[in-house]
Amino acid sequence: MIPFTSLTSVAAPLPEGDIDTDIIFPARFLLFLNKNGLAEQLFHERRRATGQSRFVLDTPPFDRAKILVAGENFGCGSSREQAVWAIADFGIRAILAPSFGEIFFNNCLKNGVLPIVMDKRAHERAMKAAFAEQPLTVDLHAQTVSLGDGEAIGFDLDAFARRMILLGLDEIGMILAEDQNDIVAFEARQRSEAPWLDLADDRLDVLRHATPGDARDDR
Repeated sequence: MIPFTSLTSVAAPLPEGDIDTDIIFPARFLLFLNKNGLAEQLFHERRRATGQSRFVLDTPPFDRAKILVAGENFGCGSSREQAVWAIADFGIRAILAPSFGEIFFNNCLKNGVLPIVMDKRAHERAMKAAFAEQPLTVDLHAQTVSLGDGEAIGFDLDAFARRMILLGLDEIGMILAEDQNDIVAFEARQRSEAPWLDLADDRLDVLRHATPGDARDDR
């Protein structure tokens, strides 16, 4: 993942509430397992609708937005991680909303997309700035969202999640980055105390190249 520190961009306004993951990424595309290229299916039905005004993410300047100001309960519904993959592939790095679907919120954190929960008054101001095409600045170090008029709105984020996105790591990456010495010490202690659990390289090589016919019947 790309580390997130601060970001300035126009913000795409999407005030509708209860937008679920099936709207964000329709179920029929779930066979796509590669994270790259999923932006083509993002909000597929909304962006392909006829007889309506163009969807916000297809309308300049919001087609280049890296911030999305969404309605309440954004990302509710099923747990499909592809919804976040598609958002990230489009280029959106931060989503501002009054509330999120719980699993969607956690999937954002695991994929370098910053979900920011705002109270009603702060959210209304951010949405107004988005509709006015004013650039917003999200500063994760300061934990603020700055509006076009210079007003800064603070937001809260769990300390571990904040550190994870700042470093551009998921949970496994954080464990490897912060607990590497403990892991090495544990492995060394285990080799000393239980050497039978540690296969030598030459034995591993034999096992890798063994075929079913190599096994002996010792009965």
